[in-house]
Formats: sequence, C-alpha cells, structure tokens
Amino acid sequence: MSATSPLARIPVGVVVERRKAASRWIEFTWHPLTVLPGRPEAAAWSRLSSDATAATYYVGPSEVELYRTDTGNYRNNLASELPSLWIVLRPTGDEPPFELHTVTADPAEGESYTQAGNDLVGAVPMPTAVCQIVAEFVARHHVERSYHKRKREHAGPEGLPRPKTTGRKHAQ
Repeated sequence: MSATSPLARIPVGVVVERRKAASRWIEFTWHPLTVLPGRPEAAAWSRLSSDATAATYYVGPSEVELYRTDTGNYRNNLASELPSLWIVLRPTGDEPPFELHTVTADPAEGESYTQAGNDLVGAVPMPTAVCQIVAEFVARHHVERSYHKRKREHAGPEGLPRPKTTGRKHAQ
C-alpha cells in the first residue's frame, strides 16, 4: 500500500460464506467467497442464499485501488496461474460480525494483512472485467526498474566499518 493517492479505483462488491463449524468451540466459520465487478445495488449484509450448513452474504461495496508504484506486483499477480484479489475483513465483536476493510490486487499487501491481528483475509479469483482494468493500468503505468546490488563493506574487528584505503601499501 502506497502513501500516495491511487491513480485508479475499481468498484467491486464482496460476497462471503458462513458455514457451520465442526468444532465445539465456535459455531461458524467465515471465508471470502467472491468479488463482483461493479457496485451491486443490494444492501450491505444481505443474505443471498442459505441451506442447512451454509449461507452466503453480500458484505458490501469496496474499491480496488491501483497505485503506480505497485505495478510490478499487479503484473506478477496477472501472470500467475490464477490472478486473485485479497479481501480483508475486520471483526466487529457485534452484528454484523465483520466490517469490510479493503480489497487489493497487490499480493504483497494482501499477505501483509495475514501477519498479525484478527483480520479475516482470503484470496478469491479476480473477475475477468477487473483483470482487464488491472492489465490496462499495468500497461499504461509500469516502469521497469533495474536492480542495483550494493557492494558490502566488511566490518573491522570492533564491528565498525574498516577505514577506506587508497590501494597503496604503507611502509612499515
């Protein structure tokens, strides 16, 4: 995620699934199910379907924000076997049980939300319409950056950098 403003925003709607848990400690498990392109007109947390073991809900609208600095990550995502969007839901401790925090096309950002905290994070297939917009964004804004490996300076005996020498041997 960049500190600058996004250059593009793609409106999407998020759908999650609630399943009865096979555990005596929790009643249900939740996981992101899909992303719908555009902004569906359904109210947030509308039940879409249900049966004896599962129910699906439209969580609400969001936007996939695209940043020029992240085009390399978007390109790698699009080149993968299954391009994905990462959905991040935050527990509310109340009803509804989650709030929609973000939806991202950047795999690194999506993974960063799994590192700590109680966020519910899931990757779902990227819809074709969203893939096309992301691909156009990458084609328009990606700049190949060359990698410059730094030469390591070896430390002296006390852990400090060694003094730079001119290449001449000193007389002893």
